[in-house]
Amino acid sequence: MISPNAESIRTALHLLAVAVWVGGQIVLAGIVPTMRREAPAALKILAQSFARIAWPAFIIAIATGMWSLAIEDPADRGGDYAATFGIKIIFVVIAGIATAVHSGGKSKLALALGGAVGLVASLIAFYLGVTLGHS
Repeated sequence: MISPNAESIRTALHLLAVAVWVGGQIVLAGIVPTMRREAPAALKILAQSFARIAWPAFIIAIATGMWSLAIEDPADRGGDYAATFGIKIIFVVIAGIATAVHSGGKSKLALALGGAVGLVASLIAFYLGVTLGHS
């Protein structure tokens, strides 16, 4: 059996955190329309419950990503890797900001736009992370 090491633990934590962050958004995108129609009063409770799990996951994903950076500089893997990594970070930042706008939003526009941009940016960052992992 291969022994666990710091790299496998870091990667597992990162992937779990990203799964909670991105996967949770996808699940909510499927649940919210029905909740809005069937139990609109429960939406706020649902959102707050998700936020208690999602934001710590986002922070863990950022922390484990920074841990990776402390070990290996993306520039050492070549220009294409570094460029892809930089674009990924831009989408992570966009995802965080857009989701924060959604979380604190009071208007329908802030809620809708923040949620949509947050999810799309999260999906793009996720895909770029997969791409980096396979390079």
